Amino acid sequence: MTDRVTDRKLKNVSIVLAAGSGKRMGTGVKKQYLELKGKPLMAHCLDIMQSSDIITDVIVVCGSEDEEYCREEIVGRFGYDKVIAVTPGGRERYYSVMAGLDKIEEIAGRDGCEYVFIHDAARPFITEETLVKLYDSVRECEACVAAVKSKDTVKIANSADYVVSTPNRELTWIIQTPQVFTYSLAKEAYDRLKEEECGLPCQGIVVTDDAMVVETWTSHRVKLVESSYENIKVTTPEDMDIAEAIIRRRGSDR
Repeated sequence: MTDRVTDRKLKNVSIVLAAGSGKRMGTGVKKQYLELKGKPLMAHCLDIMQSSDIITDVIVVCGSEDEEYCREEIVGRFGYDKVIAVTPGGRERYYSVMAGLDKIEEIAGRDGCEYVFIHDAARPFITEETLVKLYDSVRECEACVAAVKSKDTVKIANSADYVVSTPNRELTWIIQTPQVFTYSLAKEAYDRLKEEECGLPCQGIVVTDDAMVVETWTSHRVKLVESSYENIKVTTPEDMDIAEAIIRRRGSDR
């Protein structure tokens, strides 16, 4: 499989982030390549992107050492013809997002894309229903993220692990992916982050998700779109157990 070059305008591009090392999984295999019901974990995510009526194109961002594997053993093997590029990411998540955004510009030009759906490859259970809700929302507000309402009380702590405050649980959400933006907004925010990256440690800023980048480096608000509690991120061995249980339950529901 080679990257597919196109001069057409791209519409809804999913940037699938698969460059993580998966250290917390404690295995010799990166978590995105662990087998779940006979196929790599990230393939379950790509299955949804491939079959979706919302997603028109996919860019996979992986470790530089994994490009050939992703092209041949993931994209080629399972026939994901929506994947227009496999490109290397970086040591931080935001470097990988930048790489995906830059690849879109390389393929289609600065104004060659409408919306980007930035998604973690380690979230295998995103649904078409959620993608539709996110698409409806981003067309209205230009920036939105998948999320679920917190089931638990959340505490804000200080550096010594003492409670500082307790937010109203009705107003707390757990953030997931996809995180969806107009391409121009996402590119603007990440370009500004790149310009100010050297000063982040001094400011105590740790970039954890795309919404934070948009919130910090633009004046745009981000809408929360209710997703599913099954849209888990597989990070630890316990998460793999949960993922296998979800697969079994979904199979029994058919």
